[in-house]
Amino acid sequence: MDKKILLSASHLKKRYRVNRRSSVFAVNDVSLDIYNGETLALVGESGCGKSTLARLLTGMVKADEGSVLFEGQNIAVLSDRELRPYRKKMQMVFQDPASSLDPRMKVRDIIAEPLLTWHVYDTPKETTDRVIELLDMVDLGEECLSRYPHQFSGGQRQRIGIARAIALNPSLLICDEAVSALDVCVQAQILNLLKRLKQQMGLTCLFISHDLSVVSFIADRICVMKDGSICEIAPAVQLYSSPAHEYTRFLLSSVPKLIV
Repeated sequence: MDKKILLSASHLKKRYRVNRRSSVFAVNDVSLDIYNGETLALVGESGCGKSTLARLLTGMVKADEGSVLFEGQNIAVLSDRELRPYRKKMQMVFQDPASSLDPRMKVRDIIAEPLLTWHVYDTPKETTDRVIELLDMVDLGEECLSRYPHQFSGGQRQRIGIARAIALNPSLLICDEAVSALDVCVQAQILNLLKRLKQQMGLTCLFISHDLSVVSFIADRICVMKDGSICEIAPAVQLYSSPAHEYTRFLLSSVPKLIV
């Protein structure tokens, strides 16, 4: 793993108004670094601010305070137009593959969409050839091109979502609860796929999950989040063997264990 910092967030804050008199912090004074080539897992209970933080890091949501340095540029202060060149370098895989894929589009068009948006190829044949290559990278075949999302299983739909996310060779791949909607055996297949793609493409990953048993398989470092703030960041081996924060110990004690 290259110790060069790819993305650095500093003192990020995002507040949402509850009513006329009060508001709540979804993200409260969060600072973290993501290094080139690593998988940083972001874990915590539902509602702790994980997804909001991911959207702040990609510029999908504007921060109230703080900075996000991506490849040395503070993207938190950029306009949508100025941010556009950076968007192709940061891609997301979403939690529910059924809702993240347009049911009216064929698989070929779903995966080709970012390629067409960025005018990557000159001819439809070149675009289709790249789509076939991407399908092969996620262990799907050319026969999928003319089919619709509803004709696939949940795991296959997530593979299609991953193929679309890696189409532009991003620097940073953000997986937002990417396996939580899948069966346990399918989760393992998708996690193995992500690990393989990371090695093949030199990806840097932010893997968001509420399940510590899942992130133990994929993470280099783990960031624990609670109530919009970070409790602890540590290498995965260290965090599992000697967690420093009480909340981390609570999460670890909540992981189901097989009793024989």
